[in-house]
Amino acid sequence: MRRLLGLLLVAPALVPASAGAGAARPALALTATPAHVALAGTDRATVRVANPGARALVVDVGRTGFSLDLRGRPHVTPRGHGRGAAAWLAVSPARFVLPPGGSRLLTVASRLPRRTEPGDHDALVLLATRPVRGAGVAVRARIGVVVVVRAPGRVVRRVVVRQLRVHRVRHARVLELVLANRGNVTESFTRGAIRVTLRRGHVRLTLRGARRELRPHTRGVVRFLLRRRLHGHATARVAVATSQEGPTLARTFRLRL
Repeated sequence: MRRLLGLLLVAPALVPASAGAGAARPALALTATPAHVALAGTDRATVRVANPGARALVVDVGRTGFSLDLRGRPHVTPRGHGRGAAAWLAVSPARFVLPPGGSRLLTVASRLPRRTEPGDHDALVLLATRPVRGAGVAVRARIGVVVVVRAPGRVVRRVVVRQLRVHRVRHARVLELVLANRGNVTESFTRGAIRVTLRRGHVRLTLRGARRELRPHTRGVVRFLLRRRLHGHATARVAVATSQEGPTLARTFRLRL
């Protein structure tokens, strides 16, 4: 999760340097480390925000909701949406100035309300920049740090293989595997942990899925590009290895390719 979401949401926001900013540094840059914060109940952690750019920046800090769509792409959602934890968070300072090459530590603290549902709850800490008055830089950047708060209680892990279908994208064929996370914690799948093995006659073809996250009580689609020209009826065996030790999930489908 840290690698995927870090690349999508918390990658350094860089803008090419203007002619007067020099070649060594971009005019606008902002980074946050770590990209993912995990809090256990009422807890706290620190995030280092840095300005590798050539101009001073004012950084405004906010909290909002976070979700993944069916294909695992991150989206900002309203506070209080789904299993959101944004209302439980306090972040300080709420605004600060970063000089060129400077950094600052943020404190992210969670406080759970009463009768919280056990398991993982998500939020996003948004860092939005604006130039210092008179700096002459009009471009702004916004990055996010994913925060997962795990509420105490019984942990439920249950991934269900729901459907495998053939989908045509232009001149290519794609297999779409639909998974459902009916548990209360996030499931992480490493690259190759989700596999589809196709059999047609004497032909056997194994397709391996990319790294993926599946949030609690959500569905997700894993796509496999079918490069080989197979046509007609085939048997597809799906195997899903979760991040926890235990039996691999398996299900068999009949497909028409």
